[in-house]
Amino acid sequence: MVTSEAYLTTENGSKYLQQLRKHFGHKTEVEVTPKEGRVKLRAGVARLKADDAGLWGQVETDKAEDIPGLQNVIDRHLERFAFRETLKTMPWPQV
Repeated sequence: MVTSEAYLTTENGSKYLQQLRKHFGHKTEVEVTPKEGRVKLRAGVARLKADDAGLWGQVETDKAEDIPGLQNVIDRHLERFAFRETLKTMPWPQV
């Protein structure tokens, strides 16, 4: 398995986790608690955890070439929910 992870500093980590859960829950398999979530995506899995200081995200897949696409899925949706903040994407490492 190939993984990539990032931590976004925000006071709204739990809020964004719940919004992502609700959104993805209409489309795919989602497991979530108030502080953690797992989303099954076409090319792999996204795991999210919220704490008082931010939101941690990890994407996992069998193929390294799928990592940027999985990161993009999380980023596009997060940007939509975090429009009041200056953030645009998770600070993923370069692949």
